[in-house]
Amino acid sequence: MEMIDELDIRNDFPGSTAINSIHINVDQAVGNENEPRERIRNLDEDAINRSRAAAASGPPSPSLDLQTARPGGLSTISGVFAPVALSMFSILLFMRMGFVVGQLGFLMTVMQLLMAYCIVLLTVLSLCAISSNGAIEGGGVYYMISRSLGPEFGGAIGVLFFVANVFSCALYISGFTEALLNNIGNGRNNLKRYCQILWAKTALITFIVISFCYSTYIFTVITTGAKNVTIPKTNTNAYMVLNNISDPSAGSHIDYNQTLTAEYTGFSFHSLSDNMLTNYTHDYTTDKPVDFALMFAIIFSGVTGLMAGANMSGELARPNVSIPRGTVQAVFTTFFVYIFTALMMAATCSRDLLQNNYTVMLDVNVSRWFILVGIFSTTVFSSLSNLIGSSRVLNRLSQDKLFGILLRPASIEIGDKNPVVSVFISWIFVVLVLSIGAMNKIAKLTSIFFLLSYMGVNIATLALELTSAPNFRPTFKYFSWQTCTGGVIATATMMLVVDSAMSALAIVVLLVLIMILHYQAPVGSWGSISQALIYHQVRKYLLLLDVRKEHVKYWRPQILLCVSRPASAFQLMDFVNDLKKSGLYVIGHVRKGAMDAQEPIDPLQQVFPYWLSLIDYLKLKAFVELTISNNIRIGLQQLMRLSGLGAMKPNTVVLGFHEENPREATLQEQQLLKDLRYSKIDRSAVVEYFTAGDYMPTELNGNMERIGSVDYVNALKDVLHMTKNLCVARHFYKLDKEALARGWNGQKRFIDVWPVDLQKPGETGLGWDNSSLFLLQLACILSMSSRWRNIARLRVFICVNSLQDMHRREKQLKMMLDALRIKAESIVVPWDHVVCHFGQQTENMPLKPTTELPQPYVTAFNDMIRRYSAEAALCFLNLPLPPDSAEMDSEKYLRLLRILTDTLPPTMMVHGLSLVISTAL
Repeated sequence: MEMIDELDIRNDFPGSTAINSIHINVDQAVGNENEPRERIRNLDEDAINRSRAAAASGPPSPSLDLQTARPGGLSTISGVFAPVALSMFSILLFMRMGFVVGQLGFLMTVMQLLMAYCIVLLTVLSLCAISSNGAIEGGGVYYMISRSLGPEFGGAIGVLFFVANVFSCALYISGFTEALLNNIGNGRNNLKRYCQILWAKTALITFIVISFCYSTYIFTVITTGAKNVTIPKTNTNAYMVLNNISDPSAGSHIDYNQTLTAEYTGFSFHSLSDNMLTNYTHDYTTDKPVDFALMFAIIFSGVTGLMAGANMSGELARPNVSIPRGTVQAVFTTFFVYIFTALMMAATCSRDLLQNNYTVMLDVNVSRWFILVGIFSTTVFSSLSNLIGSSRVLNRLSQDKLFGILLRPASIEIGDKNPVVSVFISWIFVVLVLSIGAMNKIAKLTSIFFLLSYMGVNIATLALELTSAPNFRPTFKYFSWQTCTGGVIATATMMLVVDSAMSALAIVVLLVLIMILHYQAPVGSWGSISQALIYHQVRKYLLLLDVRKEHVKYWRPQILLCVSRPASAFQLMDFVNDLKKSGLYVIGHVRKGAMDAQEPIDPLQQVFPYWLSLIDYLKLKAFVELTISNNIRIGLQQLMRLSGLGAMKPNTVVLGFHEENPREATLQEQQLLKDLRYSKIDRSAVVEYFTAGDYMPTELNGNMERIGSVDYVNALKDVLHMTKNLCVARHFYKLDKEALARGWNGQKRFIDVWPVDLQKPGETGLGWDNSSLFLLQLACILSMSSRWRNIARLRVFICVNSLQDMHRREKQLKMMLDALRIKAESIVVPWDHVVCHFGQQTENMPLKPTTELPQPYVTAFNDMIRRYSAEAALCFLNLPLPPDSAEMDSEKYLRLLRILTDTLPPTMMVHGLSLVISTAL
């Protein structure tokens, strides 16, 4: 049996003598099959005694999870600044800056770097805000987003971030392989095979600092004069010659025997001016033309390492301090280095050299091996950083069990939480991505996935900021909802610029993942941003919902159903769910008793989870309100006055009929849904709780929990005194929707409406009052509901005293139904044989009290309803008004209602006060 989690109820008011911490073990409440209710009432007495002792000795310290520095953890420099800086000093620095400047020119290169770093910086601000808002564990960005947004959004973005890291890892390996092949000289034929072999060796390579390697390039720029640089053999287009110079149509071939060069000018204002503006040609690694979008994709893919520090969150000494500080420092450092490098390239190289030699930095350096070592070092570090990041995300996804058994192997760890299997799985995906081949192809996809991941980070922070959650108090203050919005807009725009089709596909995949996780992910204890957003919006719109602006055209039933014993009233609970017409539905229950100051907790908190679970298993869209009172009637008054919020308060109260002998419990497991994801209590435990012996009313076990007849009739009068519409339901235990859905002799059943006022039989024409119109409105709403529309038809009965009036009344009834736009069958029946028992009627005769109605009159009316409504699934009747003196006439009134409804189908007796129907447009 699935058990409910331990509830932790705290009172954190300083100086309070109340109980500060009580742990209620509801496992024991549902674990014993023989004593369910006894266990509920004696929940964990040892814990309660301990809490009392704690209260006597003084309040304990608050139970807070304060993050302290991890012993042996990495510092800001070694754990965040270095990984982020070195990841952003990627292949772009050594192998693509020349290509970028040659195609874009210096000015557009600076512009695109500003655009890329603007997105990066806005995302960094959001990342810093999230990372400085609480304790961070392993899993990096996925951990932050999932714990901020919840499992649906966090899991979906985590998958995309895993894919982005895999692509980025493959990008760096592909870039180094390209540089290696430029020196080997074998062309591009074996690029994929070299990529896969090289990657397998990177795990054994130690990280080498690249600062010295880059400084050698600066030294070369300062000291080296003009010279010619050989065009690499990987640029096959440059080495292409015609088969027949006089006949271009004869085709061409590659001639590597020729020597092609381009000019390295050294510092030259002429070179700088030539390289200022854009000049798009083609990419010789893919043989495709170059455009703005491709160049931005290449630049952005090179500056995506800002998450490298966040990926190491599990190894940092103080991640909530180190991640913001180290990431910001690294971003600004790399930005200025890239701008400086672009300037050096534009000022020292001819346009021809930049466009035909992507490894120009390597070829002009004082020693090409320094740059080659730098390329190798940044490749090893960046690829390993992305590999570690992707494996950490995958490992955390598997530990959170968001994808069930699919990722279970990735949770296997060796030694000190070393996710070996996750690394191996990530390696497999990297090898598959390497099959794409050229670095520039991989760069485009890498940029899209990282842009989408960054958009997720910005959305997470924006959502937290907009919900104004009190616990969102990041120590990093340099962000706002404007920066988050700017980050979302910028990332979304550039995704469309890079590749609109691939971006749209990625977004669709993200939405599909969110939908899958919404319905399949296990319940987490992290909280969900959706709940915070819903709360924020509901509160805002509830304030805008003004009761003074209500109009009859937009009236809808807002129902409070008062339930004594759900085990015998669950059919009525389900029926009212169909009757609410998207309105408010509150299920109220009064527990007889009183608050005991000596008790450590409210007794209703022990049973509230069972009510919520029952609502879930019955699939009702309802709220639950419980109250406790020594008097059931006073408790009902509390429910009627206090249920709802603002303009969303019940306008209609439904009560079950007060039977002489309460019905037996009929609730069974098969009448409930199967176990639900979000229910912490098994449905068998719910059934057992509500059908337990001590939940029975007073007549069966003498616990005096059932309301008496006098208080019941007074409660009916209280409803009307509070100007709420009143409904009394009887015989709903007979309601079987499954049988109705199967049909009755292949035909639909009926919803019958009898708008007859028994206290005024002379006014049974069409001069209907608010009560009769309210009765008709409820029946119409029910017939329009999705579950009743296909199984029942609406019929309206009018009673006439003579046969001469039948045709005229029927025509008038049809005209009225047409005017009210109600689709119903109109039936006129004579009832002179009924009204003859009423006695003498005179014009302007005062309303006869219900208790003075002749019994033969009521019995005859009951016989007539049984005769005409034998095939009905449900009947709606006018409710005779309660007597003025309930103390004297309550039993007589209830007996008359029993005679009126005996042996009828499920019957709803209604007395309406509200104006609910309008014929106006």
